[in-house]
Amino acid sequence: MRIIAAAAVYLAATTLANAQDWDPARLEPLLAGDMRKLALHEAPMETTEAPFQNEEGQEMTLADLGEGWHLVNFWATWCAPCRVEMPHLAALGAEMGGEGFDVVTIAVGRNDPAGMAAFLEEAGAEALPRYTDPRQGLSRQMGILGLPVTVILDPEGREVARLQGEADWNAPEARALIAEMTGG
Repeated sequence: MRIIAAAAVYLAATTLANAQDWDPARLEPLLAGDMRKLALHEAPMETTEAPFQNEEGQEMTLADLGEGWHLVNFWATWCAPCRVEMPHLAALGAEMGGEGFDVVTIAVGRNDPAGMAAFLEEAGAEALPRYTDPRQGLSRQMGILGLPVTVILDPEGREVARLQGEADWNAPEARALIAEMTGG
C-alpha cells in the first residue's frame, strides 16, 4: 500500500513539475510554415485579470477558462485577415479541442452579436465561442496591437507564445506544434 501511495505522490509531483516547465527550445524545430511567425517566449508571462464577456454578456477573465492549454484568438468582424483565419481555428478546435486544449475566440471592440454570428457562419466557423471584449480592457492589457493576434496560454494561465497576424492553424505544422506543446 505504501508503494502505491508513494507512486501516486511521485506521479503527481512530476506531473506538476512538467506542467510548470517551459522549454521553448524543444518547439523551435517545429516552427515551419505559418508557425514561423509564432514567437515562443523564453519564460511564461503572467496574464491579466481584466474582464471580457461570455456569450451571455456576463463578465469573466482568462482564469475562468479553466485548466488546460488555451489558444486565444483576438479578432473583429471588420478584420479581413480574421475572416481567412477563422475556418482554420474552427477546424483546429474541432480536431484537437477537448479536455486539455481548446480554441477561444474573443471579438475586440464593438461587434454586434448578429454581425458576429453572420461573420462566423460565412466563415464556416460558427462552432467557435463568441466571447467579446467590447471596452477593449483585456486586449489593451494584453498588448493587442492590430488584429488578428493569437496567444497561447499554458495550464497555469500564463502566456507562452504569440502570433501576430493570420495563420493556418489547421495546417499539419500547426497541429504538430500544438500536439507537442500540449502533450497530446
